[in-house]
Amino acid sequence: MGRGSCRRSGVGIEDQGNDKEVSIGDAVGQSLPYAVGIAVSPVPIAALLLMLVTKKARTNAPLFLLGWIAGLSLVGGIVLLIPGFETSEGGPSFAAGVVKGVLGLLLLVMGARAWRSRPRPGETAEPPAWMDRVDGLGGGGALGLGLLLSGANPKNLLLAAAGAATISSAGLMTGQKSGSLAIFVLVASLTILVPVVLYFVLGMKAESAMSETKEWLIQNNQTVMAVLILVIAVSLIGDSIEILF
Repeated sequence: MGRGSCRRSGVGIEDQGNDKEVSIGDAVGQSLPYAVGIAVSPVPIAALLLMLVTKKARTNAPLFLLGWIAGLSLVGGIVLLIPGFETSEGGPSFAAGVVKGVLGLLLLVMGARAWRSRPRPGETAEPPAWMDRVDGLGGGGALGLGLLLSGANPKNLLLAAAGAATISSAGLMTGQKSGSLAIFVLVASLTILVPVVLYFVLGMKAESAMSETKEWLIQNNQTVMAVLILVIAVSLIGDSIEILF
């Protein structure tokens, strides 16, 4: 067996040329910053917290969570189906480097815009107009809102694509890629999952804390997202340069 050839096993892929074994843990670790970037999404969290203090919370909140998970899984699954993100030796390909570079540049622009639009000292941030309609949503609306805020939200769409591309280029088998994506989606959903669980455990006892948290998230949304997006954008561009050059 020549240099650069690979031996696949149940737990990872071992590159005989450099004795490096790639595991699910490696792929998840490399994609973790993008999952955290999705999880720290102030507006979706604020929308959920608002939903949790409505009369339909017991129905709508789980459906919102389901839509959120479905949106991220759909984006990630589509990216995993795209071939060409890894070389025959199991490393990231030129195409993976290009994709990461493009995603990084798009996020860089998005982060700069978020920074410019952040509230100045003394200004009060206004919530999105659609948030006023959250309390009137039915089950289908809550499901659709979760789907849109995860899979169709530009920032989360780019981060989910970056995370899935990272997993796809890690040199794993198909089943391992799917498992890595499932862990990625779980981490990216923790800030949506935890409030829903707390609601069912504590009920309306958590209403005051949820309301205060919602207000803070809306006020600081642009600043938090700008800093987070810019950091991740620089990381993506750095990864792209390392792969391409």
